[in-house]
Amino acid sequence: MKRAVSALIVVAAAAFVLPSLAAGQEPVKSFDQLNTRLKAGDTIWVTDSQGREIEGKLSRLSPASLQLTTDGDVEELPAERVGTIRVQPADRLRNGVLWGALVGFVGGALSCGVNPQCTGDEGGAGMAAGLGILGAAAGAGIGALIDAAVKGPKLTVYRASGTAGDAHFSIAPVITPRAKGVAVSFAF
Repeated sequence: MKRAVSALIVVAAAAFVLPSLAAGQEPVKSFDQLNTRLKAGDTIWVTDSQGREIEGKLSRLSPASLQLTTDGDVEELPAERVGTIRVQPADRLRNGVLWGALVGFVGGALSCGVNPQCTGDEGGAGMAAGLGILGAAAGAGIGALIDAAVKGPKLTVYRASGTAGDAHFSIAPVITPRAKGVAVSFAF
């Protein structure tokens, strides 16, 4: 029983720690292509050619410029003044609810192992399931609250030609039948 609990804890911890696969699109390099990534009303972050970042709602987009509304003011930015444009993708609460429910269920069911009333033959499995379901409900609520409060990274949808890109650093485990190690990459 203790080995099963230990294995379950290791698997759950690995799911949170190990990097997940991500598929992203490369930023477009032409204003002509921006209409495939942005629409009027999107909140965007524009870094101009002087390094100034402007946050606002996209009012109008054309192949030569964009119009941004910031705090009631309207600013027209010609394409040659725009270095990068980033957006905050919408995050559904589903993954927070699911992770919270999973962790809550496991925690609730495992708490039965330390409860003397659960260790008896009568009703032990039922009580473990009940505690697991109660933990899942509480965990789902907590997971939803955390997911709503924590925003993911902004994605770059436009980068002008000649603009320096963001630096990226990643660490990932490498586990094969013949080798175990860590892959480290740095790009800029």
